Amino acid sequence: MSSFKDIFETYDWDLVKGSIYSKTKSDVEHALATTRRTLEDFKALISPAAAAYLEPMAQLSRQLTQKRFGKTIQLYIPLYLSNECTNICTYCGFSLDNKVRRKTLTEEEILREVEMIKSLGYDHVLLVTGEANQTVHVEYFKKVLYLIRPHFAHVSMEVQPLDTEEYTELIPLGLTSVLVYQETYHKDDYRKHHPKGKKANFNYRLETPDRLGQAGIHKMGLGVLIGLEDWRTDSFFTALHLQYLEKTFWQTRYSLSFPRLRPFSGGLEPKVEMNDRELVQLICAYRLFNEDVELSLSTRESESFRNHCIQLGITSISAGSKTNPGGYAVEPESLEQFEISDERSPEMIANMIRKNGYEPVWKDWDKVMQC
Repeated sequence: MSSFKDIFETYDWDLVKGSIYSKTKSDVEHALATTRRTLEDFKALISPAAAAYLEPMAQLSRQLTQKRFGKTIQLYIPLYLSNECTNICTYCGFSLDNKVRRKTLTEEEILREVEMIKSLGYDHVLLVTGEANQTVHVEYFKKVLYLIRPHFAHVSMEVQPLDTEEYTELIPLGLTSVLVYQETYHKDDYRKHHPKGKKANFNYRLETPDRLGQAGIHKMGLGVLIGLEDWRTDSFFTALHLQYLEKTFWQTRYSLSFPRLRPFSGGLEPKVEMNDRELVQLICAYRLFNEDVELSLSTRESESFRNHCIQLGITSISAGSKTNPGGYAVEPESLEQFEISDERSPEMIANMIRKNGYEPVWKDWDKVMQC
């Protein structure tokens, strides 16, 4: 059976990068003027030449987002279940080579976290773990879904990639969406940042969205860790991946995230810096390329940046996030996966959204539309 890997292998990283950086102002103006934008148009919109067109890009992105999603911003919160991990990843606080105390939440502890999260108003939760197949495995996920499904309208998951059959077992238990980030589509750099563990298998991770589509997942999230490699080239391959998935698994919904490399214990400095204007450019470029994709922004970003970006194309944000197991009620002081920047409470974020003329939504889009 064919997969995205077959398409991916027909592209050369350096040729793609060269094509992006050679785009001209004329290419950008064509991309802005057309209504059916191609991958070549997307290259122009993320190119250095597009920096001078940020204002018209932002205005158009705002119009397209409001036309498709209205003036609403969905709120979600991550629930970290475990920091146990058998991978070595150079950028992550949970990496196997970091000498930290490991913890996996028990059923009682999960329910304590759920109670705290529900008290904040949430009806959409994202379950997160390290990648440790001997501890946080499919049977553990089944127990967790059984425990928390009655409490939430929408349950997402960001854990280790699984086989198609394993996703097929979890979906009937209440799993509605899965986030799986390639981290980088640059094979050599991927290998450098993932020297040990199952995550070192580039192709297995690359084909995870195919397995999710085959299992019939309702929604999947894509993205790269911005800072590991050239963000423009990585973003092109993300757009290529998205386009393939939408054509192949057309009944599935899609979201994109924009995590910039943030400090953790031991820290990794970004290979490539992306400034705020460039992140705005990327967000707008994705919206102009795809009017239907959901665009998400986490608490990695600053207060002022998130305040500004909700009007430019973002459709969902996290608030009040803790990136350590038990961070809400059980062990608030334990090691976090990475440092967050926007530490405002969910209610403060909701008030900020209202002040900007938008409506905070605590449930998934489909649930809202069915009300």
